[in-house]
Formats: sequence, structure tokens, C-alpha cells
Amino acid sequence: MNLIDKDPLQKKIETANWIVLAVIFIISWIFTPFDFYLGVLLGGFISILNFHWMERGLRGIFTNTTRNVKVGVMIKYYIRLILTAIVLYFLIANATVNVIGLLIGLSVVVINISVTVIATLAKKNFIEEVR
Repeated sequence: MNLIDKDPLQKKIETANWIVLAVIFIISWIFTPFDFYLGVLLGGFISILNFHWMERGLRGIFTNTTRNVKVGVMIKYYIRLILTAIVLYFLIANATVNVIGLLIGLSVVVINISVTVIATLAKKNFIEEVR
């Protein structure tokens, strides 16, 4: 199997996911009740886990030499979607977590990617302006 090194931007995003989750969790831990910060924590874990699972699936597509990879990718996608839905259902149905906290936690990867891309583009434009 060919191992392809991760892009530095991808490594930066993966590391920053945990940092963003930690910052949001600590803030919510200090200022909010238990069910809210538990929702942030569990939502963040679910979000980051899905991000890593998706990365592994996409990496498998590009390293797989067989012709019919579409079916396997779609099956893995639906399995991930169903498992995530089941976990979220039980968290919400049992009132284990605050829904708003859970949504904030689930947004960790989106927030991180947005901030990282904006910062990277701003840094790139700043470097180009200096030249």
C-alpha cells in the first residue's frame, strides 16, 4: 500500500480541532451547567471522530487500485451516518446533554476549518503583499 504523507494544512486542521474543542469545552465548563458542557464535549468528539473516519475513507479511495470503489465508499458513508444518527438520538432522547451544547460541539470541525482557511489565506495574501 502506498502511504501518502498528509498535507501540512490537513495536519494543522487536525491538531487545531482538538485545540478548538478544548477551548470551547473549558469556557463552557466554567460558565455553563453539566449537561451543556457535556454536550459540547460529546459533540466535539463525535465531530472529530467523523472527520477522521471520513479522512481514512477518502485515503482508502485514492490508494485502492480496484475499479469499483464507489460502492464501498457509499456503504461506509451510510454506516457512519447511521451510527452518528443513533448516537445523537440516544444523547438527545435520554436528555443526557443540552441540545445547544451538542450543536456547538458538533460545529467544532466547521469552526476550525473556517478559521484555519481564513488565517491561511490572510497569511498568504500578507506574504504576497510584502514581496
